[in-house]
Amino acid sequence: MNTQPERHPVRRAALAAVLLAGTSLGGYAIGHTAWADQTAPVNPPGAQVQQQKLPDFTHLVEQVKPAVVSITTKFRATPAAMEDEDGQGMQGEMPQLPFPFNQLIPHGQMQQSRPVEARGSGFIISADGIIVTNNHVVKDARSVSVTLDDGKVLPAKVIGTDPRTDIAVLRVHADHPLPFITLGNSRDVKPGEWVIAVGNPFGLGGTVTAGIVSAVSRDIGDGPYDQFIQIDAPINPGNSGGPLFTQDGKVIGMDTAILSPTGGSVGIGFAIPSDMIRTVAAQLEHGGKVTRGYIGVEAQEITPTTAEAMHLKQGEGALLAGIMPDGPAAGAGLQPGDVIESVNGTKVASPRDLAVDIANVQPGQEAHLTVLHDGQNKDVSLKVGTLPNEQVASNNNQGGAEHHARLGLALGPLSPDVRSQLDVPDGTKGAVVRGVQPGSPAEAAGLQPGDVIVGVGTHAVTSPSDAVKAMRTAMNNNDHALALRVIRNGQPVFVGVNLHQSNQG
Repeated sequence: MNTQPERHPVRRAALAAVLLAGTSLGGYAIGHTAWADQTAPVNPPGAQVQQQKLPDFTHLVEQVKPAVVSITTKFRATPAAMEDEDGQGMQGEMPQLPFPFNQLIPHGQMQQSRPVEARGSGFIISADGIIVTNNHVVKDARSVSVTLDDGKVLPAKVIGTDPRTDIAVLRVHADHPLPFITLGNSRDVKPGEWVIAVGNPFGLGGTVTAGIVSAVSRDIGDGPYDQFIQIDAPINPGNSGGPLFTQDGKVIGMDTAILSPTGGSVGIGFAIPSDMIRTVAAQLEHGGKVTRGYIGVEAQEITPTTAEAMHLKQGEGALLAGIMPDGPAAGAGLQPGDVIESVNGTKVASPRDLAVDIANVQPGQEAHLTVLHDGQNKDVSLKVGTLPNEQVASNNNQGGAEHHARLGLALGPLSPDVRSQLDVPDGTKGAVVRGVQPGSPAEAAGLQPGDVIVGVGTHAVTSPSDAVKAMRTAMNNNDHALALRVIRNGQPVFVGVNLHQSNQG
């Protein structure tokens, strides 16, 4: 039983882009539409301003709309259903969407058990029935069906999903070739250009909205591959998985997420770039899963304090905080404190750039890196591995003994019991932060009890006394900043400490 036509499917995604000369339906390319007097010329002072005409999207919509579908997902019945603010039944206790911008979790009184049904959008990318949509639209579904533009309903099979980019691929079987849309090139998308979203907001099928690109390559903190296109074309619950077009008929993204305090559109929406969709969808269609390149490093941004402490340039490269044992990077001799500046000739400006560039290298192929090591550039080649499943580590705080007064740290030994409690890898040597002085530079830098200091700059430390000695030496060489390599929550990270900054006063 479906008492509300929509659940929220507007949420996450991310990566790159692909090209086509035009959008094609049923194998025939749609020609680019010319918009007359679309931009007004610059007028000299005193000249009469020519009125600017807005584009007309009717021809484009007529061409692409047959390839946009409504996706209905059914979930196992839950013990209770929920109501919205008006007392109308919602879909029940729906699967939690793991996206921080999901603002449409219903609330209210619990009622009798009822089936859970929800709807999203999708679009056909091949005449034989391949459809792309968001992973969160079909996640945990018991059954999935697709409603075509002509109203025909077809059962759909999920042939692959990729939670890291929120992309899913479905297949339907029809008795005739289906109209389809070919992905365009999102790399050329620029802020300010017109875009059109087609989908099924709140179950209202075939809805078209228009706006402009607000920003590109937007990182919203959802994952290592975030490269969203931000748009102000209104998208709402139900638009998830629907296509995003430019005014010349190119599909440059898939509507995925909204940022909203109300649960509806406030003009901030996000779309997965079409290049990423093409790459991921092709792997899902042919293998049912996505394989990504992996070199086994933990990287971080170069902050101003870390840059000063380690004599680096802020915003240039990815600083390696940790190297995975037996990984490709370890085998190539990379070390914590190295900075990766480029991958296969492409400049790396941040850890996200590094993650995307390495992920796009096929496992087994070589990657050529430019690395800054101890102030010197060197070229490193290594064979890229396959990204393993993510590992999760926990951390338990401690309290307690040997102070480094200027920083405001109390350090203790990393005994076997402490190592076990903090879930630190076997063989790790260093000093445990057992106390942080309020108002000290250490507190201002975010150091906390339970952190394990394993290095000062690029120098490894093995004990509290070793750490203190290394910190004194580093501060003698740089009176302004200090870089500590720390394991926190099982992950290595460099923490820059400004020696003249505190939380006091």
